[in-house]
Amino acid sequence: MFANRIRMPLSFVTIGLLFFVLEACMGTRPNNLGLHDGKLSPCPDKPNCVCSQCNSDDSHFIEPLKYQVDSATAWDKLIQLVSETPRTAAVRLDSDYAHFESTSFLFRFVDDVEFSHDKATKLIHVRSASRLGRSDLGVNRKRIEDIRSQLAQNKEL
Repeated sequence: MFANRIRMPLSFVTIGLLFFVLEACMGTRPNNLGLHDGKLSPCPDKPNCVCSQCNSDDSHFIEPLKYQVDSATAWDKLIQLVSETPRTAAVRLDSDYAHFESTSFLFRFVDDVEFSHDKATKLIHVRSASRLGRSDLGVNRKRIEDIRSQLAQNKEL
């Protein structure tokens, strides 16, 4: 009987610590998100970020999304695709800027995924960055390339 009394509180403590650790993996939303002089923020000096406007930095650079359809259709299809991605939530949706938070399945790490719509050049600039840690094992680059691939397969851009 005494052993049962000890186990139950330890179980609650263990569960509480697990939730605390998982919550800590989310990190706080960075204050540099959004457009600054019409551009997305540059990547920090860590390999867990990609950005199509980091032209001088090969390790972070990724091609923007290019489209041939009308700009409203391209933007709407992109927003729809990203919104339907599991564990991804829209934070801000404007006519030329979108911010999503993408949460990993197991540890609940949060990545900030941003899009900037340049209608004049028919480009959608992208930025995807992890909030915590140093390496993302290529997750952010893969995310953007998967989006590019899905849009191309459906001939949506």
